[in-house]
Amino acid sequence: MELHPPSPDWLRVADHWAAAIRRELSPLTPRVEHIGSTAVPGLLAKPVVDLQVSVPDVDDEASYRPALETLGLVLRAREPGHRFFRPPTGQPRTVHVHVCARGSTWERDHLAFRDRLRARPEVAAAYAALKQHLAATVGHDRVAYTEGKSAFVRSVLTGS
Repeated sequence: MELHPPSPDWLRVADHWAAAIRRELSPLTPRVEHIGSTAVPGLLAKPVVDLQVSVPDVDDEASYRPALETLGLVLRAREPGHRFFRPPTGQPRTVHVHVCARGSTWERDHLAFRDRLRARPEVAAAYAALKQHLAATVGHDRVAYTEGKSAFVRSVLTGS
């Protein structure tokens, strides 16, 4: 796992993609939020911006999937309450797009985690240390990296 120091490019990339997504999905009036580590000032991260796109019905893929595909994004994962899009294999991967239902637990939890890291620098620093440890110990195993962060994320969300 390759972690990078914070970059002002991340905000520019997020703003560019968010504007394009809002434009393409305008009939749905989506809520588009910059989430993940690149959305937390000062936090090291993989150099890929995560955007959360909240739509009225995540299961109604016909209402958003074609528009996201016109932007060059490919549906890579379908989970209950969540769809994951990214540029196709072989293309530069600067963005990951997570589609969820407006008002869902998925939406609330990801925004709450981001906002708590932004509000509490000591929690963000602990998260950065954990990410560095995982990057050094699990390498490029993305599943192990994500699983290694899950207890920390739960503790931040529950306030424990």
